[in-house]
Amino acid sequence: MLFLLFCQHGFSQQKKVDSLLAALKASKHDTSKITILFTLVESIANDDEWAVYNEQAYELTEKLVQSKNESISKKGKKGLADALNNKGYLSKIKGDILKASEYYNKSLKIQEEIGDKRGMEASLNNIGSLFENQGDIPKALDYYGRSLKIAEELGDKRAMGYALSNMGGIYNGQGDMPRALDYHIRSLKVREEIGDKEGIAYSLINVGLSYYNQDDFPKALDYYMKGLKIREAIGDKKGIATLLHNIGAIYLKQKNIPEALDYFKKSLKMRKDAGDKHGITFSFNSLGSAYMAQVFLQPSEKQKMLPLAFAYADSSLVLSKELGFPKNIRNAEQLLSRIDSARGNFAAAFEHFKQFIIYRDSINNEGTRKASIKNQLKYEFEKKEAVIKEQQEKERVLAEEKDQRQQIIIWSVAFGLLLMILFAVFAIRSLKITRHQKEIIEEKQKDILDSIRYAKRIQKSLLPPDKFIDKTIKRLKDK
Repeated sequence: MLFLLFCQHGFSQQKKVDSLLAALKASKHDTSKITILFTLVESIANDDEWAVYNEQAYELTEKLVQSKNESISKKGKKGLADALNNKGYLSKIKGDILKASEYYNKSLKIQEEIGDKRGMEASLNNIGSLFENQGDIPKALDYYGRSLKIAEELGDKRAMGYALSNMGGIYNGQGDMPRALDYHIRSLKVREEIGDKEGIAYSLINVGLSYYNQDDFPKALDYYMKGLKIREAIGDKKGIATLLHNIGAIYLKQKNIPEALDYFKKSLKMRKDAGDKHGITFSFNSLGSAYMAQVFLQPSEKQKMLPLAFAYADSSLVLSKELGFPKNIRNAEQLLSRIDSARGNFAAAFEHFKQFIIYRDSINNEGTRKASIKNQLKYEFEKKEAVIKEQQEKERVLAEEKDQRQQIIIWSVAFGLLLMILFAVFAIRSLKITRHQKEIIEEKQKDILDSIRYAKRIQKSLLPPDKFIDKTIKRLKDK
């Protein structure tokens, strides 16, 4: 079934690649060609193949950058930054750390210039991974923290998942298992929210590793198996190789050497097929550790197992030095010291042990630990402070709105009361005026009536009586 899934996935991918190649051949514009080339880069798993298309995209974007059209030039710069990031990744997996750092930093500079925050987040994350592999923990944590901050600003949960996972990896390497587990579980939750299968598989591995480092092997194996199931479903050979190696490590811890060797060898084969040099150094070291463990479990096998253990440990050291990864060098030096001691070569064992101490202290000394914790605390403080400030600003705005509403209510009530008072004053005044006018009118009417009555009395007193007038008129008529 697994074989059929891989074949089906491979056929589907090849069909997509063929389609893209046909579109690339038919395309006449540089901008559309660049889009197709970057899609090809994302669609092809083989590093040698997609690197060819990335180089073509790099050359075309360099041409677009020179355009006098500002919009086209900006698109060219974004594409150039993406191509440089890809070149950085290729240099990293080939062990050329200086070149990888140069490409990543060039990419970051362009992204900052054009304000490409998503690109900046990716570059910061990549540069952080370089510092981590070189053992510069404070700088790695700083770059991962900056990457996480931008991812949170953008609401990019996929990027948040990567940054949280990487920061968890640092604490895991520092031996701070509770904090490492916290970051890996946070990363897993974010990835599950968006259904990022590849990311979920990574987080499952990391959570399993955290439990492994706390010697909780059943839980570790449970998470590894869940991660392996997803890796196989999506056909991720590098991820499968990592999980096979981690499962082998559990069997090694449980002193089940045959099972451990079987898983380590399967992992090594897949890593060689994928050209994963970094992973190969881990496989070499783990195989050397397994053969060395067999010596202690079966002393009679000492003569057979010690040369095998030494061969793998020495190969791990040589390749780790070639790649310039201090953590891998530290592990190989420690293992070689134990092997040489078991072989009776105490002078060589002492030299390897001194180198182990040097690399161990450079990676994990107290000053580095304090610096990394201080850096993380600074990030956490700034994050919390930003949240507090945002909350305070919200509360301030709400308080101002509340005050404004209260002011409006108060002024409205005051204005209403004032109107009522004015109306009452006006009404009372009008009532008083009306009453006063009524009193005046009534008084005038009384005066007039009194005058009329007085005049009538005067008139009656001056005029003769009616009977006298009647008699006089009658007498005059008779005459």
